[in-house]
Amino acid sequence: MHTLATYLAPVLAAEKSKVPYYIAGGALVAWALIVSVLLGLRKPDFPGNGAGERVVIAITVVLVLGATSTAVITSGGGTESAGAASASETTTTASPGGTSAPSPAPESPTPTASTPAASAPAKSPKATTGTPAPPSSPAASATTTLKLAANPAGQLAYDTKQLSAKAGKVTIEFSNSSPIEHDVAVAQGSTVAGQTPVFTGGSKTLTLTLKPGTYTFFCTVPGHRQAGMEGTLTVS
Repeated sequence: MHTLATYLAPVLAAEKSKVPYYIAGGALVAWALIVSVLLGLRKPDFPGNGAGERVVIAITVVLVLGATSTAVITSGGGTESAGAASASETTTTASPGGTSAPSPAPESPTPTASTPAASAPAKSPKATTGTPAPPSSPAASATTTLKLAANPAGQLAYDTKQLSAKAGKVTIEFSNSSPIEHDVAVAQGSTVAGQTPVFTGGSKTLTLTLKPGTYTFFCTVPGHRQAGMEGTLTVS
């Protein structure tokens, strides 16, 4: 089989046709007809013995392998010739266009050179310094001012028992026109956040920074808170 392929390969490479494949296939078909019609039908005891059977099998195998190998070689030769033809066409088409080939090369550096120029102006607008200023200024100036007064007739009471404010700075303007000394203190639970001095006549201001929650304002003079001089401050 190797010898057959060796003999057929130069012929296939030189001719570049499928004639050897047709020859090998025709031989295989002819051998099949001979074995089945001429020998098989006319000689019932064909192939006669074991030696004859091995000879028939060997010839059949050689013919099948020959047809298969020629089919593979001729098909490969066709693809190689097609590849060679396409390569030659590529070479011939590339040669006349040799003058136009250098023209695409300068086109690639042109966009790359223009890209930095286009990206340079994009970096210029960086006016982000003024943005943080507006949100911080209103937050810092958010202050709630509350007015509170002691009973001018001298009763131990404020003029209101409910105050409300926004979280942040809270200013309480406390006035006391009563003849009795009073003050105002703000506490949450047992923690006193701040208080005014004890005084009579005039007004005092108490400024605190409070978080959201419920606070109590009251008079720290002994006995005044117990008498009802207190109220609730709600911070939201």
